[in-house]
Amino acid sequence: MKDPEAAAFSVVPVTRQNVDALRKWPSTGGVAGYRWLEARQGPVSSVIRPGDRISLMIWDSQENSLLASGAQKAVQMADLTVSPSGAIFVPYLDDVVINGQTPDQARRQIQEALAPIIPSAQVQLSMEPGRQNSVDLVSGVARPGTYPLPDRNYTILSLIAHGGGIDSRLRNPLVRLIRGGERYEISAERLLSNPSLNAVLRGDDKVLVEEDRRYFTALGATGQQSLIYFEKDEITALETLSMIGGLEASRADPKGVLILREYPSSALRADGSGPSREQVVFTFDLTTAEGLFAARSFQINPKDTVLVTEASLVSTRSVLGLVGTLLGLANTVSSN
Repeated sequence: MKDPEAAAFSVVPVTRQNVDALRKWPSTGGVAGYRWLEARQGPVSSVIRPGDRISLMIWDSQENSLLASGAQKAVQMADLTVSPSGAIFVPYLDDVVINGQTPDQARRQIQEALAPIIPSAQVQLSMEPGRQNSVDLVSGVARPGTYPLPDRNYTILSLIAHGGGIDSRLRNPLVRLIRGGERYEISAERLLSNPSLNAVLRGDDKVLVEEDRRYFTALGATGQQSLIYFEKDEITALETLSMIGGLEASRADPKGVLILREYPSSALRADGSGPSREQVVFTFDLTTAEGLFAARSFQINPKDTVLVTEASLVSTRSVLGLVGTLLGLANTVSSN
């Protein structure tokens, strides 16, 4: 039997004294933690961007109007697409740059530019948002699609509501936002419960609502031996036992509940502030209040393996021998 010091993995008993320090060890399982945007309110009005479509109605009461003919007092110019340079063509004015302006600012600019030519001109302007003033609601709702931004204060919850709300069949749904090559994500539960997280959208944002795909593996003397998906943002070691159907009364050893975890080599620390080996076995004794409180505070990471030993395997050497045998199996299950 290998000596514990020579083993390829380390065994760490989890107690109330060290559980807070263990929480500070690096995250594993390919998830470094969700990140999200601050909810910052913007102005109510929209701004014009390239690709938007502009419609103008120019009123001219002069008898000899340069724009209107005969008895007409107005001329309409519909579906003027804002060019990549941010301009539209207006007769007698050539290209007028309106990019970044509100519809009212653009209307006043065009009317003032026409004043020297058509002193009595009055301009009406309407805008239909294009790609840079629209967002895509991709999945996880009743009505996915492309939605125009009505203003600069349009939030992600407003978008989801317009899409028919989150599909109730999704397990622990996550809301993902893709913006300019960056990805942000948050659980729907947190987003719905905290108004300060209701981020304001920008043009060309993409929003996806998907199931939480994080999981841990259950093995040994438990009611269920399979991949178990996360049901909420954070799960403790004690909560995993209820998720896997508890311990088998005739087989399980409550003194031998193990959590198997692999750390990247970059996370290893020699000063005790992190793992000393890449493969770590955390052990719990659930027959004591000390062990129960520790298990209630210890956070499970994605791709952890929860292993409940049988009653005869209680000593440290027995645990090491068991883990040495099953570690390959646990890794195989976790990788599937």
